[in-house]
Amino acid sequence: MDEIKRITELRKELNEHNHRYYVLSDPTISDMDYDMLMKELEALEAKHPEMHDPLSPTQRVGSDINTSFEQVAHIYPMLSLGNTYSIDDVNDWIKRTKTALSGEQFTIVGEMKYDGTSISLIYEHGRLVRAVTRGDGTRGDVVTDNVKTIKSIPLELQGSGWPDMFELRGEILLPWKEFERINAERAFNEEPLFANPRNAASGTIKLLNPAEVAKRNLDAYFYYLLSDNLPYDNHYDNMMAVKSWGFKVSDIMTCLHSIDEVDEFINHWDTARKELPVATDGLVFKVNSLRQQLNLGFTAKSPRWAIAYKFQAERALTQLDFVSFEVGRMGIVTPVANLNPVLLSGTIVKRASLHNEDIIRTLDIHEHDMLYVEKGGEIIPKITGVDTGSRQPGSMSIKFVTHCPACGTPLRRIEGEAAWMCPNKYGCPPQIAGRVEHYVGRRMMNIDGIGEETAQLLYNTGLVTNIGELYDLTREKLLCLERFGEKSADRILQGLKDSLNVTFDRVVYALSIPYVGETVAKKLARAAGDIDTLMSMSAEQLAAIEDIGPRIAESITEYFATPINREIVERLRQAGVQMSMPEESTEGKTDKLGGKSFVISGVFTHHSRDQYKAMIENNGGKNVGSISKKTDYILAGENMGPAKLEKAQKLGIPIIDEDTFLKMIE
Repeated sequence: MDEIKRITELRKELNEHNHRYYVLSDPTISDMDYDMLMKELEALEAKHPEMHDPLSPTQRVGSDINTSFEQVAHIYPMLSLGNTYSIDDVNDWIKRTKTALSGEQFTIVGEMKYDGTSISLIYEHGRLVRAVTRGDGTRGDVVTDNVKTIKSIPLELQGSGWPDMFELRGEILLPWKEFERINAERAFNEEPLFANPRNAASGTIKLLNPAEVAKRNLDAYFYYLLSDNLPYDNHYDNMMAVKSWGFKVSDIMTCLHSIDEVDEFINHWDTARKELPVATDGLVFKVNSLRQQLNLGFTAKSPRWAIAYKFQAERALTQLDFVSFEVGRMGIVTPVANLNPVLLSGTIVKRASLHNEDIIRTLDIHEHDMLYVEKGGEIIPKITGVDTGSRQPGSMSIKFVTHCPACGTPLRRIEGEAAWMCPNKYGCPPQIAGRVEHYVGRRMMNIDGIGEETAQLLYNTGLVTNIGELYDLTREKLLCLERFGEKSADRILQGLKDSLNVTFDRVVYALSIPYVGETVAKKLARAAGDIDTLMSMSAEQLAAIEDIGPRIAESITEYFATPINREIVERLRQAGVQMSMPEESTEGKTDKLGGKSFVISGVFTHHSRDQYKAMIENNGGKNVGSISKKTDYILAGENMGPAKLEKAQKLGIPIIDEDTFLKMIE
């Protein structure tokens, strides 16, 4: 077959498979077959560069080139909707609408209000030409390259009958499943967690690296079509046409004809929406007829022909089955409430951390109590109270364990803290497996293929009893493990090989030295320069390093005074792990921030927190973890913590946003 013709056919076929998989949830080929078609297209496009098309399915992965966002004016302003938490208010809106239409009959379209970030797409001649964020409603940022990575959004339309030029509005969302996955990964790597899927989606779509956007598996639903040449004279039929062109339009969208039907719609979805795969925060009701919409018009801020009904924050009451006590890699014992499963904010909640003994006492939790669990807008489920009225007579209060649940060692209370810990660092299985899991993490040595279960399996089988033994793994040893195939083994071995190029500061972080996080590890690595110097430094010398206090210094000297830790370091050295810092390059470094100290707080859109930390350091500034009189600036994103905000204002510390900061270093 002619290769040019084959490129065209492959693009069409892959677009159809994308639609079936990401929009219809009805795939007709296996992932492997899909990947083979994609590889064939990639090879042909590389062979025929003259056939380059920015909307080819191969371009959905996103380029890793960072670009800033252009701002453009919206063709039609993106207004917000009036909203209410009351069914009575919705009914009053229906009555006002009927009066405004002089008693004329009208149909209402009920639809879900998705909790994501608003987007406007512009299509010309059936092809995506521009994607713009809501911005201030008048102007927004062009994020076309990022939107192209969302596989449920068609780059070229299916079917027929679309206007030559139209605008489509919708909501970009991070599904609950992806939100949980990303936050679990961020928690393991000790990164700040996303507060909710909305923040995660908003932050993702504004990342400057489309390749990073592609990794987060965003989704999108659409709810409003605008054009000078619409196919139908009503909203519902226009959205059904949009659906036929390949877009994701919710099946929830329904035509309603009376107040009773609207009330029934609200009552049904107030509960049923909890089973949806994406976050929602309400319902939207719109007058269906475009002529009637035009007659109703707008207020200064919102259309009169639509209203949003907001759901109440979610809270559930469920029974405590039992409290388990779990041991982390640093030996801290954490109580966990194991619950009778309850659906909350789109996910089944079975467990919630109780954090420490003091919280158990404060809540006064007894065996099999009925507990209030909340997750509305929160990162993880949390226990907020106890229904003491339903407490079973004679039930005993929950007591914190006195011995390690994993190895039986008597626990010790950490001085000045609420935590209890197991002191058996080198003989307690979950601590050992936890250190292995930490070592291979993305922010540490980035060894793919080893998660919590595999780390525990490697320990249980005796293959890895400390991180130094990871580099003794062979293909033959790994293939002996249960459910391990050749691909899994090869992935781990390649990850181990690649980890030999990881820089020394990340190696220090990966060692699991108590109180040595990522930032402290960088300071230690830069100050010492190599592992031998670091191991020989006294507590006084270590405490002289910026931001290394006596407690951290003592922890480091104690760590390297332990023979097994020195043995591990030698095994890592023999394996080829980097044990010294490379000579620092001065390229890209400035002194524009000249020793100024920064506290970073909130969720950012232009760059990640880590990127901002690097910018601060590269421009001569310092990153500090807490606010004090010595802090020069607070770099604040969205949802800055109220306690930090109050403290900064009390101390008179300047609070700057992203744009101001970027101007400081440009």
